Amino acid sequence: MEHITLLIGIVIVTALVFDFTNGFHDTANAMATTISTGALAPRAAVAMSAVLNLLGAFLSIEVAKTISSGIIDEGSGIQPEVIFAGLVGAIIWNLLTWLAGLPSSSSHALMGGLLGATVAAVGTGAVNGDVVVMKVLIPALAAPLVAGIASVCATRLTYRVGRHADQERTAKGYRAGQITSAALVSLAHGTNDAQKTMGVITLALVTGGALAPDSDPPVWVIASAGLAIALGTYLGGWRIIRTMGKGITDIQPPQGFAAQTSAAATILASSHIGFSLSTTHVCSGAVMGSGLGRKGGVVRWGTAGRMFIGWGLTLPAAGGIAAASALLAEQGDWGVTTVAVLAVALCGAIWLRSRRAPVDHTNVNEVEPATPEAAGIPGPAAEPTPEPGLEPAPEPGREPEPAGVVTTAIQAVSPPPPPAGVGVASTEETPTADNTAGRPASASSLS
Repeated sequence: MEHITLLIGIVIVTALVFDFTNGFHDTANAMATTISTGALAPRAAVAMSAVLNLLGAFLSIEVAKTISSGIIDEGSGIQPEVIFAGLVGAIIWNLLTWLAGLPSSSSHALMGGLLGATVAAVGTGAVNGDVVVMKVLIPALAAPLVAGIASVCATRLTYRVGRHADQERTAKGYRAGQITSAALVSLAHGTNDAQKTMGVITLALVTGGALAPDSDPPVWVIASAGLAIALGTYLGGWRIIRTMGKGITDIQPPQGFAAQTSAAATILASSHIGFSLSTTHVCSGAVMGSGLGRKGGVVRWGTAGRMFIGWGLTLPAAGGIAAASALLAEQGDWGVTTVAVLAVALCGAIWLRSRRAPVDHTNVNEVEPATPEAAGIPGPAAEPTPEPGLEPAPEPGREPEPAGVVTTAIQAVSPPPPPAGVGVASTEETPTADNTAGRPASASSLS
């Protein structure tokens, strides 16, 4: 292996930073439902997920090969600074969506970053379009549908099988099943997402001449990528965990078990055939499927709509940031330095902004009221409530609307209106003998 230059070293460090953001951005995929149902305490959940992410990184390298020698043509003249720019675009988009609590795809952020930087620096000829379509775009559309349908069926089957069982005993069993299935999702996440960073580092080593083309990731690359994603997972992306666990649907233990089992099966199958799958898309689809599968379950389509918009923006947004970074980085050492300084400054600003309303393991299961006023949007002006006995008369020729059940019940327990002319005595005035209290009210005053 040839000498690793300073630029390649910078690319490797940046790739590991992306891997770290991938870890805390995608912790929700494995642990959101487990935390929201109380099957595991938040800290214990992210610790278990971190360990299994690390183990999963050593199970396969198929996805890493797709990244390192699949979507980008290694012989197209791509340089390490282009890969650096692609990673910057992916990191910034990951942090922006984390700040918004939006479960977007770290995988697509990475793909968009690499594609945008490559097209800006080399041209579209360096992109293997058929690989992008077959192993990135088609799985992106199919994976949430497959996981969602599987989750709907699994949820209905789960409730049907346990409909006559004791609720307390089955709840304990489902919580144990949730822990097992969450562990499986974490292991699957390590086999899929940790490999993407391995593939990027391997691609940088190949373009820099430190590795031969079509080489497998070295052991030190596998180990460092696994450690970086495990550390990010342990940190916990609590904002996204809140959205996945409480924002999409109200999850009961049977639903959590069905959703996580469906997601784990989908992710493991895709890793086996080398699909660079978005675990976020899979797990989000499975959570929505569990909401549709339970009788009386509700999917909050407003939150889901925000997620769909974020998914659609991820590739072009990360690609746009990366393309601008690539054009600047290609100017030489000063360009690379400028991109690095701007990226660090922007990441710091995002972190400082997040401290205004921190979310951590102590308040992750608290849900803010979903009202327009809570989002800073003024709601409609409230109609003034007329005083008893002073309701406006109906318009001539128009039948008065019948009172509703609630109105009728309130009127039944409300005290009768005071006689006309009776005021409430203030603390500054003393009622006189001329006060009309006690005098019968006339019929006209009560009309």
